[in-house]
Amino acid sequence: MEGSSRPRLDLVSPSDGYHGLVREDQRLVDVSPPIRAVGAAVCGFRIVNKHHGDVPFEVVSTDASTGEAVIQARRPLSCEKRKSYRFEIAAVGCDPGPQVSDNVTVHIEVEDVNEFAPRFTERSYILDVDEGRLYDEIVQVAAEDDDCSPKYGDICRYEILSSDQPFVINSQGTIRNTEPLSYEKSHNHILFIVAYDCGMKMSDKVTVTIKVNRVCHLGWKDLPEHVEYAPNSGAVALFPDATLDMCEVPCAVDRVQSKISLQTSHIGKGCDRDTFSVENQRRLCGADARAVDLLPSPTAESQWTRPLPRDHGHESDEVFQFDGTSTAVVVPPSVMEPQLGNTFTISVWLRHADHPGQDKHVKEHVLCNADDHRMNRHHYALFIRNCHLIMLLRREYDEANLNTFSPAEWRWQIPQVCDDEWHHYSLSMQYPDLTLTVDGRPVSVEPQMHEVIDDWPLHSAPDLSTRLAVGGCWQGSESRMKHIFNGYMAGLSVLRGATEKAEVLSCLHSCSESLQAPDVQFLLPGMELLANNDMTEVTVEGSNRTHIQSLFRKIAYVNSREFPTAGRRGLKVITNLVCTNGKMVKIPVVDSYVIVRQPRYLHIAVNGTDNFSDDYEQLKTGVSVFPDIRVLAGTDQQEMSAGRSVGHKLDKCAVTVYPPLNPEHEELTLNQRLLDSFQLRAKLNKDGLVVYGPGQPDSYQEALRFVQYTNRKPAYYLNRAFKLLCSSMSQRFISNEYVQTLTVIHPARRTEPPKRLATAAPPATQDEEPAAAAAAPAQPEVEEAVPPPAAHVQDARHHVQLKSWTTGHQMRSAGASHAVTIIIVVCIGFLVSMIVLGVIRIRAAHRRHQDEAADAEMAWDDSALNITVNPMEEVREGGTEGRGTGREGGRERGRCLNITVNPMEEVRGTAGGREGRKKTGGA
Repeated sequence: MEGSSRPRLDLVSPSDGYHGLVREDQRLVDVSPPIRAVGAAVCGFRIVNKHHGDVPFEVVSTDASTGEAVIQARRPLSCEKRKSYRFEIAAVGCDPGPQVSDNVTVHIEVEDVNEFAPRFTERSYILDVDEGRLYDEIVQVAAEDDDCSPKYGDICRYEILSSDQPFVINSQGTIRNTEPLSYEKSHNHILFIVAYDCGMKMSDKVTVTIKVNRVCHLGWKDLPEHVEYAPNSGAVALFPDATLDMCEVPCAVDRVQSKISLQTSHIGKGCDRDTFSVENQRRLCGADARAVDLLPSPTAESQWTRPLPRDHGHESDEVFQFDGTSTAVVVPPSVMEPQLGNTFTISVWLRHADHPGQDKHVKEHVLCNADDHRMNRHHYALFIRNCHLIMLLRREYDEANLNTFSPAEWRWQIPQVCDDEWHHYSLSMQYPDLTLTVDGRPVSVEPQMHEVIDDWPLHSAPDLSTRLAVGGCWQGSESRMKHIFNGYMAGLSVLRGATEKAEVLSCLHSCSESLQAPDVQFLLPGMELLANNDMTEVTVEGSNRTHIQSLFRKIAYVNSREFPTAGRRGLKVITNLVCTNGKMVKIPVVDSYVIVRQPRYLHIAVNGTDNFSDDYEQLKTGVSVFPDIRVLAGTDQQEMSAGRSVGHKLDKCAVTVYPPLNPEHEELTLNQRLLDSFQLRAKLNKDGLVVYGPGQPDSYQEALRFVQYTNRKPAYYLNRAFKLLCSSMSQRFISNEYVQTLTVIHPARRTEPPKRLATAAPPATQDEEPAAAAAAPAQPEVEEAVPPPAAHVQDARHHVQLKSWTTGHQMRSAGASHAVTIIIVVCIGFLVSMIVLGVIRIRAAHRRHQDEAADAEMAWDDSALNITVNPMEEVREGGTEGRGTGREGGRERGRCLNITVNPMEEVRGTAGGREGRKKTGGA
């Protein structure tokens, strides 16, 4: 540098000056571009022009040789006090008479630091709101921040710290409720609110208190949304805390009416009835046992209902569906007599809906008895037409005067026919009077809803028989079904020759669940209580609010079933106010429901001795199949371990026999008198038997112990398997599968060694065995060791293996090798001659085989081949092995078989012979 030159600040554009940035918590300023003086030696820098008073900065030289310098603050800065500074600097040269550079402007910005948290403008907020309203804005809270920059000085978010409160707050601090507030639930709500700046620094919390003002609205208060019901808990009050507000009634109230309805269409036929079969329900209600079930569950005896779509659930008895086009079935003639007679009762469960687009003349048959061919005469029928229930009963040719009109058609126009709900219908005929009972109540006969049509009797047609159909009507001339029912049906039964009692019909319809009305002792003057027959609707009435509340709070739900169906039952409350001027004010309808919890599981256990055996004679007279069977039912293991199962009813125990019984000589029997005493029934067939009816496990146990199995020809079998399965409530609960095996012990076959090896005799038959054995010649020189007889083991129905036994011998003679040689020659010659003779006699006996087949099957299958071990062979019986040494070993090598063929018996293959040789140890 030149010593007399003037320094200058190194800038491309001096007019732009310097720009600096400094955090308020720092001292050094970040200047751009860097400060640098050129042109002369620089001894320092100075601030030469202060535009806005005192400047808290200084320029500090960092390298005199290069003329570089920095700007730093002389004291802490505060963005909140001053955000920017502007001043001018100049470089001072070192030469005498210092030269100063031109001034250059410096712009410095102070950068904010998030040193302040937001704070609310109010210390707390308190406000009132009305119940039952949804507000767009309840209150708007506000917070502020002292930081100077938008990043740290603006409020970006508000938050409600209180959980489970029906309120929300937005980014502007506006609070609103998410559901109508209730004074009964909470008189006030306390919220804790915090605010966040955009740097997410959180404020202290502020309290917002929202008071709920009670607003009087006409209607019920404190009604629960739902009521939980535990099985076997008796009656449970539905609305114990209910209150009725009447503050907005526009008139003077004379009386208050409130109706509570229990909706029980959740399952089956419209309510939680006992889940026994239709037949068992009839027995429980004392119905006439002569009634015939025309819609039973499909079994081996009732195959005609198998094609029908049905509900396979275990929560109720089976329901059948009919589609109106093809689902109809014919009842076999053996099930019921073709004609009804003059006295009968037809009972059925129906669910039928109105079909607006359907022709009003279309018939939908529930039951129809018509000609089976050539003609289409309907002898009797029950059907629906145009929402009318119609019973047709034509007089037969031989039952009436052909020239006399007689009642033949009864028609009812009742709303239940097409309301798409389940109803129980019963038609009791005592000709010509026909009584209709719907849901257990007789239908009153009124002219506008009932009419009777007379008609001529049917003409004679002796060559025609009838065909009984369910769900449709058979058209004999077209050989097809027509007039198909469109709806649901269950429990169709016909009682001929008698009518069911009114109390039986009421019992068949009664539910196990219902509402329970307050006791009449709580009724005061001005109070009234009404209920329907099913106790699904209860109406209470009072002259003032106190009366109605008193009765309303005592209404309860009860389910008497031990194992009720879990699920939801709807409740509806309809209340009206009757003013003194006659005007009626309707209070808003209240909907609630009952939740029935899942019941405990009913465990059914069946156990006893798995296997037992009996001999021929005992089987011919009969043996007990389940002599020590135990049947238990309970909801916990301790109860069952103690052998207690009282109160838990079963409805069926089924015994399946494998293989199926041969009816010609096998049968199962029961003690009918014992069944009658327990009010149980039974069905028997070749596959086994079924004991059914509501009964205690002890009753079923006693009945099963008297099950007898008889086999008049036990030689055919070795064993029998009896599978037992018990259930309750239409197989909703099922026991373990218990299998009892009966083994047939066959009589022992004793095989005596012959006196001479060359002697052959035909085998004795089964009846001749003892005599033949007694007459067999003895061998005095042979010592016999007679083991106990062994039972036969049966591999197949007509192949029996015989565990034979023989006698051990020891020959004490000299010249053993010579004797062995002779014996071998004699045996071979004898064997060849016997085979030739056997073949000749078998061919001769073949012509007599068909006549003797039955007797041949009675004989043992191995009687065609008697195998006698040479007395020289040692016996190996029961796992004991005879050992011979020396001469005895030589004699063992010389053993021989004596085979005697029965010339009267047909040879039945080689398999049995091979098995026989295995058992006797033959070669």
